[in-house]
Amino acid sequence: MPILKRSPRTREGRLPVASLASEESLGESSGWRSAVSPGRPSRLFATCAHPGCNSGWLQLWRSRSTPMFEGGWSCSAECTRARVEAALHREVSGRGTGRIAAHRHRIPIGLILLEQGWITQSQLRRALEAQKAAGKGRLGEWLVRQHAVSEPVVTRALALQWSCPVLPLEQHAPEWLATAMPRLFVEAFGALPLRVAAGRLLYLGFEQGLDPALAFGVEQMTGLRVESGIVQQAHFREAHVRMLESGFPPAELIEAVSEAALAQAFSRALEKNKPAESRLVRVHGCLWLRMWLRPQIGPLPEVNGVRDLIGSIGSF
Repeated sequence: MPILKRSPRTREGRLPVASLASEESLGESSGWRSAVSPGRPSRLFATCAHPGCNSGWLQLWRSRSTPMFEGGWSCSAECTRARVEAALHREVSGRGTGRIAAHRHRIPIGLILLEQGWITQSQLRRALEAQKAAGKGRLGEWLVRQHAVSEPVVTRALALQWSCPVLPLEQHAPEWLATAMPRLFVEAFGALPLRVAAGRLLYLGFEQGLDPALAFGVEQMTGLRVESGIVQQAHFREAHVRMLESGFPPAELIEAVSEAALAQAFSRALEKNKPAESRLVRVHGCLWLRMWLRPQIGPLPEVNGVRDLIGSIGSF
């Protein structure tokens, strides 16, 4: 039956996995976004997205709409695993981290406060002595404790130090923003999703300093552009507690001894859950796999519409 044969022409014209990944990372409407949007055309004759697939026949018994991984369908569990292994190696090797701003030497906050005329040399010296004697605490906190400067001024100095804006907490809706990233990232990396503007810009707040790796990972996963900034300490801590009390998507932690073992665990999850879309990104030492159980409507998914897997590899 000729209809059962895979078209060589279609197979040759298929984009490789690496090309799909690079297009999706930009959040283009024709790439990553369209993969989780409703109204996708029929995939009756879809071909396997694994470039090394050896199958010469379409498998009519297998759904062509799920499981989806990074914009492509796999014809078998073996092809799913091969594609996950390639994506995992991409992230572990650093080829998927994009252009994360390199670390730059930052002017100490005490000097910034001094240069701006917000404190005197004697106030700075007393705060440094108190910090050294106690062996703990941030300099800004000691300056506030000694009434040398106010907390909002310290926040402004931190923003100058990191060359970023001071972000307000207006219209903060933690329950809705809980799907921007796993609870583990909010807690471990001190991040605070603040709001989504115009359906495509996510504001991410931090208390003391920015985390470019986390911001980039969230951009890659959500397709939203991330703007990071500093939030005043007292406001941040109150909002952070509320955020951690919100309902986050289900998440599973996986510790593997090798890339191959983690790839196997991830591919099994894809075959079991059969997501409408899924994607893998690296955030520091974590490999974050998100599975969309149904097409996403809006800038962020519903809590019960996604499931997260967070993997780590030995000493990686």
